[in-house]
Amino acid sequence: MTDPVTLTVCYNGACPVCRAEMEHYQRIANRHFADKQTLPLGWNDINTAPELFRRHNIDFDTAMRRLHAVDAHGNLIRGIDVFVAIWRVLPRYRCAAALVAFPLVRPLAWLLYEGVVAPLVYRWSRRRWRRLQARAG
Repeated sequence: MTDPVTLTVCYNGACPVCRAEMEHYQRIANRHFADKQTLPLGWNDINTAPELFRRHNIDFDTAMRRLHAVDAHGNLIRGIDVFVAIWRVLPRYRCAAALVAFPLVRPLAWLLYEGVVAPLVYRWSRRRWRRLQARAG
């Protein structure tokens, strides 16, 4: 049996929505893979791991705009495709991965994420980040 492909998820830990979602997935992964040496998923907060984005020529603001991941081969994955990659690994989410990856559903899911969800979360997170920067500086 081969090990699952390693996926390093890069999320905005300063965003409460992003952090809560990724922590949820982390808890499931840690419970499910607790008996194994290595987890198939890794997690990096973009606020503490900027080198991942520099390798792919992505600035911090672009990194904040949507979810990113790097697969075991060093390929960058963006947006809804990251959710599908996470869900494929996690129990109870494999059906969601199959549904969203289905050729008729994927474009709609991509449009919903890129056109509605990601911009709303980005604007809220960016506003929040600026307030925190103003208080600190």
